[in-house]
Amino acid sequence: MPVYEYVCLDCRECFDALRPIAQADTPIACRVCGSEHSSRMLSLFYAQSGGRAVAGTHGGCGSCGGGHCSSCAN
Repeated sequence: MPVYEYVCLDCRECFDALRPIAQADTPIACRVCGSEHSSRMLSLFYAQSGGRAVAGTHGGCGSCGGGHCSSCAN
């Protein structure tokens, strides 16, 4: 089963969940506030080879990759 990243649209908490593909877009309760008003985020990844980045981005919650977006407030 894949791991999906979500953001709570009420409290803005970013969290992930191991879910079947068929449930990827089904609402899921936020672990902080319990709201089911959540949205799946675009997941990014980071890969390194020989000391240099070869794919994706580094940092953040997944929606921005930079760590300073309004959806994760990191």
